[in-house]
Parts: sequence; C-alpha cells; structure tokens
Amino acid sequence: MKLAQQIVPQLHPDVHRPLYRELEIQYDEDYRLAWYYMNARPRPCCTPELISEFQQWYDELISSSYPHDVRYIVLASKVPGVFNLGGDLNLFIELIRNGDREGLMHYAISCIDTLYLHYTHLGKDITTITLVQGDALGGGMEYAISGDVLIAERSAKMGMPEILFDLFPGMGAYSFLSRKVGAVRAEQMILGGCLYSAEELHEMGIVNVLAEDGQGEQAVLDYIHKEERARNGYRSFRQARQYCNPVSYEELQNITTAWVDAALRLEDKSLRMMERLVTRQSARLNRSQEPVGHKGMAASWSKA
Repeated sequence: MKLAQQIVPQLHPDVHRPLYRELEIQYDEDYRLAWYYMNARPRPCCTPELISEFQQWYDELISSSYPHDVRYIVLASKVPGVFNLGGDLNLFIELIRNGDREGLMHYAISCIDTLYLHYTHLGKDITTITLVQGDALGGGMEYAISGDVLIAERSAKMGMPEILFDLFPGMGAYSFLSRKVGAVRAEQMILGGCLYSAEELHEMGIVNVLAEDGQGEQAVLDYIHKEERARNGYRSFRQARQYCNPVSYEELQNITTAWVDAALRLEDKSLRMMERLVTRQSARLNRSQEPVGHKGMAASWSKA
C-alpha cells in the first residue's frame, strides 16, 4: 500500500507563494483519497482565511481542476490535540464592538457556504469524512458533524459552549444535530454548554467510528475499504437519508441571520469572557512543554 504522497502546493502566478497557507493537501492514489489538514494561525480556529481556503479547495474539486481522481476527502487537523476551536473570537469581538453587521454576516455566510458544500458532498460522487483528533469546539464541531462520516479518536472532546457567552452556535449545529439525535437532545446539548467525549458521542450516534488514540488515520482507511465493498449501496443510502430529512441552505441562512442579530446584542460582559478565553487558549498553545489535549483547550471553556 502506498503512503499518502504530498502534493506540491500550487503557486500563485503573481507572488509565487503557496496558494494555501492554512490548509495542507495530501493525496493517496490507492484510495483515491484527498486529505486536507487545517493549520490556522494564530489560533486553530475558523479564521476568515481558513474558510476562504476551504472554498477555494472545494471549488477546485467541483470544477475538476484538481489533478487527481478523488472519491473521498478527509478534513483533519495538523495541530496536536486540537481539531478546531470554533469561531474567530477576536474577529467577533472587533465586529460586535464596531456594530459591523455586514462584516459579521459576511463571515457567517462564508461559513455556511462551505458547511453546506461539505454536507452535500460538493454535489459530486465524493464521500466527505471528518477525522477529529483532539478538541472540536463550537464551529469546529459544526464542521465535524456536517460531513457524511465522522471518525474520532477516543480522547477527543467536542461541544458547543457558546451559551456561556449568552450566544448559540449559529452555523448548523441545531440543523445537523436535530437530524442525528432528535430535536430534544440537540437542544439539551446546545443550551447545556457541555463538552462530550468521543465515546459519549459514539454512543449517541454522532460519531460513526470510534478509534483508539493514534489510530485515526488507519480508521479512515479501514472505513474506506469497507465502503468500497458496497459503494453503490452506501452512496444511495446517503441520498435517501438526505431526501428523507434534508438540511436546506435556506434553513442555515435563516439561522445564521438570527445568530448575527443575537451577536450584535451581546453586552460587554460576554465580550470580556470571549477575550479571557482567547487569552487562555493562546497561552496553552504557546506552552511547548504542555500537551494541548482535552485536559487543556477544552477545559479553557469552563474556566473562561
């Protein structure tokens, strides 16, 4: 079996730099599998640049300009112990304090544009897989649950603690969770603001495959091998599932509009809580000797 080979980044024709700064793309020819690893800066969250690069990457696949035959794409992270910390809180604070509704709306719409493409497998014969190794918080969890298959390592933690800031996760959390676990459980998860282990989420049916720590990549390959044996059946079933209980783009758009309006009503107390969280997370990320796992980043939410 060939190992995943690194694709040389495309160069921008004007400035001769890699097209992607916060994504790293790898391709495995044997599995017809493209991995795209997040590495957002300065914090591993949903920065505007990361979201823009998602869109560019998806556009490549949709237009067939990517130079490989792709049947599977896997969203993962290059940051040890962290999948994604969610929305760009520094940006939120700035836009909210400036009363910049247009800026907030632009950010939110760009998020649901990419989430919806992920959910609809880019309108192509592609299976979208998410591999969570570490913490997936807020918008990070929304991305994680929007694909066809969610694989998580046992030590991963996921949750949506936005209610602690007097807000709610507005880029797909309720839409996707209510389809997976029902409206009542989805409401409990969102309004409770709790963090859940990968094992708990597997028992709920949110995590499809529970992998041992360090075995996430192999679990992805094992899943693909399983699906390939009955690919027509898997693909057809996913179509039937989305026909039965679809998430529409209009639904996501309406909810995210409500989120923008709610964000602009936040008081300074909530914004100061966001600032403290950013400070705590940044400090942990900068401590090279301290692991950034579920005992670190995820715990920062409850201490903010």
